[in-house]
Amino acid sequence: MLNEKIIKISEQKLIFLHYSKNTVNIYIHYIRKFFEKFPNKQSIHFNSDDFQCYLNNYRFTSISQQNQIINAIKFLYEKVLNKKYNKIDFERPRKERKLPQVIDRNFLLNNINKIKNIKHKSILLLGYSCGLRISEVINLKIKDIDSKRMIINIIQSKGNKDRIVKLPLKLLTILREYYKEYKPKDYLFNGQNNSLQYSTESCNKLIKHYLGKEYHFHLLRHSYATHLLDMGIDLRFIQNQLGHSSSKTTEIYTHVSVRSLQNIPDLI
Repeated sequence: MLNEKIIKISEQKLIFLHYSKNTVNIYIHYIRKFFEKFPNKQSIHFNSDDFQCYLNNYRFTSISQQNQIINAIKFLYEKVLNKKYNKIDFERPRKERKLPQVIDRNFLLNNINKIKNIKHKSILLLGYSCGLRISEVINLKIKDIDSKRMIINIIQSKGNKDRIVKLPLKLLTILREYYKEYKPKDYLFNGQNNSLQYSTESCNKLIKHYLGKEYHFHLLRHSYATHLLDMGIDLRFIQNQLGHSSSKTTEIYTHVSVRSLQNIPDLI
């Protein structure tokens, strides 16, 4: 029972510190898993050996998951249980240097334009033409669309940052058509069964249904950045549109840009 109280305190502290909703859910999931590993031990009796043993023996499925679990356990250890002496190895694994996967522009637009369901078309076109994260699409509210200035206001996104992105004229036309048909409330995209907000799972299902099972929603964002770079758009502009704090994050797209490759002279 006491452990449940600690889990609740962890959740409240994460929210108070303005962690994103997704991060809160991930941390609480792994904190709960940690306690489930020691069903007969109360949180006040945990020591550094328990935490270190848990991390050492966890079978991580990916570097991303490993980082998430380390972050969650470290938060519990330091911020919630207030352990003053860091006797645990919280060192992160080295990041994987994978190049982003990019979807062919003609294939992408041809398939999106064929979609009859105006809501589905709006979601996918919004993700691609504005380079939005899946969380930014589902959190978008009707009031965030500024048709007078032709911009979209992205509020409190990753890192609790606001930004504006360009609103393409074609997208605005489709969004107006969608609004007339669906009459959404508050959020731009409402879920099924009177759910106020569309889900990440539903967005990814759209990608797999209309584009292919091998794709996922974030590839729209990768494709947006790479296609703009191929068109000669300045990297700084792309960085601002994506909401990257560092240009180094955006520079990864230069490795997959066809334009960048074409600037290399042939040796034969």
